[in-house]
Amino acid sequence: MPYTHVNLRTGKTSGTISNPAETGTLLLEFGTLAKLTGKQAYYDKAKRALVETYNRRSKIGLVGLNINVETGEWTDKDASIAGGIDSYYEYLLKCWKLFGDEDCKRMWEDSIGPLNQYLADEVREGELWYGHADMDSGARTSTTYGALDAFMPGLLALGGDLDRAKRLQESNLKMWRLNGIEPESLDYAAMEVRSPGYALRPEIVESAYYLHHYTGDARYRGMGREFFDDFVKYTRTEHGFAALKDVRSKEKDDSMESFLFAETFKYYYLLFAPATALDFDAIVFNTEAHPLRRTW
Repeated sequence: MPYTHVNLRTGKTSGTISNPAETGTLLLEFGTLAKLTGKQAYYDKAKRALVETYNRRSKIGLVGLNINVETGEWTDKDASIAGGIDSYYEYLLKCWKLFGDEDCKRMWEDSIGPLNQYLADEVREGELWYGHADMDSGARTSTTYGALDAFMPGLLALGGDLDRAKRLQESNLKMWRLNGIEPESLDYAAMEVRSPGYALRPEIVESAYYLHHYTGDARYRGMGREFFDDFVKYTRTEHGFAALKDVRSKEKDDSMESFLFAETFKYYYLLFAPATALDFDAIVFNTEAHPLRRTW
């Protein structure tokens, strides 16, 4: 598994504590590079990092938040679909979709069951959320879910589980409507904001786009319209769009991340564009919403 940093001039490495989203979110890009250049090493190195992360899952099939890349020991055993882990699961499925890699298919199928068994959580009147658990025991450790977790309905839809995807997207909508815009983190059991910022993230729109594609249901465009209207209302400034310090007060922050253009606006556009705007079935989006087309 790779170190978190490398000096490209000297080759010196640093950063022994990484996470599955870093060690496991390399294969789409490096695999594409391998296919286009004919240099298989790019694919093999990235796949090895993904496989070694998978190989260190717990006996019940979960991965934790932080891992020492030299020893392979977990330094934080908090399991979730949140930041630091999220795109690891995404790339297990997507590397199979893009490259037809049967190892990735097997790893995805081995992983989605434990996710649904230990992290999925039903509260109140059958609401579906995904919380946190201990990777070894599966015991619930917290009922937090947030803007980064909101990618999961899209991934579930891509994996063919439309029923679960629809239910989770309804929870995404409830999270958004609590304050008229989504927080970075929410306690879904108490419906209380835990981390109040809003960074202009794309995941909730991404999931609406995937669900609209697979179902054709106008409900998801309706959600997108609500998200976009609120987004413009609360974040637009004279020179751009500002992140929010607190979704409750709507106080703006002097920040606008590049993923607003690379991802958020792209998914808004695609959600409302005609189907002919992009041949969805011919591409696979990487985790930053760049469409990779299989040309090999």
